Amino acid sequence: VQLQASGGGLVQAGESLRLSCIVSGRAFGHFTLGWFRQSPGKEREFVASISASGSKVLYGDSVDGRFTISRDNAEEITYLQMDSLKPEDTAVYYCATRDTVLPYARAESYDYWGRGTQVTVSS
Repeated sequence: VQLQASGGGLVQAGESLRLSCIVSGRAFGHFTLGWFRQSPGKEREFVASISASGSKVLYGDSVDGRFTISRDNAEEITYLQMDSLKPEDTAVYYCATRDTVLPYARAESYDYWGRGTQVTVSS
């Protein structure tokens, strides 16, 4: 199973970015997808998760209302739309899969991870 995240970059506070994650080697519509982030000196933080069908989502408190997770099972891709970005959103963002159907926030329960994409938000 391979995950490839992309879409990161450098933006100013208040702007938007959309991250993408392509998953290969696994039946796409049969597992939970999650986004996590980590900045230097901090623990990995839960950002968002989406159920296998795409009907249920879960967000971390710090991004709820600003970020939107979605998935296109036909195209085998998941997105993280990030709006109203803040400097504290600066981190490496990772996508991951979990062998269940419901969204979930605990990183240790995810089994496959991508390499991550850097998001930098300047003030």
